[in-house]
Amino acid sequence: MPPRWPRKPDRNDPDYRRLDDRMNFALHVAIFAVVNSGLWFFRVLGDKSDLGVPGGPPWTPGFTAVWAGFLVAHAVFIFAIAKYNPPASSSTTEAGIGFQPTNQKKTTKSAK
Repeated sequence: MPPRWPRKPDRNDPDYRRLDDRMNFALHVAIFAVVNSGLWFFRVLGDKSDLGVPGGPPWTPGFTAVWAGFLVAHAVFIFAIAKYNPPASSSTTEAGIGFQPTNQKKTTKSAK
C-alpha cells in the first residue's frame, strides 16, 4: 500500500517535498531494475560467438553503466545535496522588512 499524505499535498511543504523526491527516486530505481534486467536477460540468452562472448545488444554494458551513473547522481542529490527548509515568507509585512508605504492623504491645490 502506498504511503498516504495526511495533509493537502503542497510542494512548498518541506516534508512533502522530501517524501515526493524519495518516491520519485524509488520509481527511478524500479525502472532501472526492470529495463536493465530485461536487457541483460536477452544479452545472456543470445547466441554466443566463437570466443564465448554473449550475443544480444552489444551496447548493453555501456547503457547500464551510463544509467547507473545517472542513478548515483540522483541519489547523491536526494540524500546529500537537497535542502528541505521551510520556504521564506513571501510577504514583506510578515517578515518585518521591506518598504512600508505610509497612509498619508495627498494634499491637492485647489484652483482659484
